Amino acid sequence: MFLSHFFRFLRQWRAYGNSLQELSRLGDRELADIGISRSDIPRVAWESAERAS
Repeated sequence: MFLSHFFRFLRQWRAYGNSLQELSRLGDRELADIGISRSDIPRVAWESAERAS
């Protein structure tokens, strides 16, 4: 049980890092086009990682 939670967290963390990196590459105009601000990036990336797992 512990290992399955641990591996799930690792998958979420990897997905979070990927989303964070991709969103950080976008410019402010592109972020505004999709409806988020630069300060929203960590929250949006983590929500995306949680949905993916």
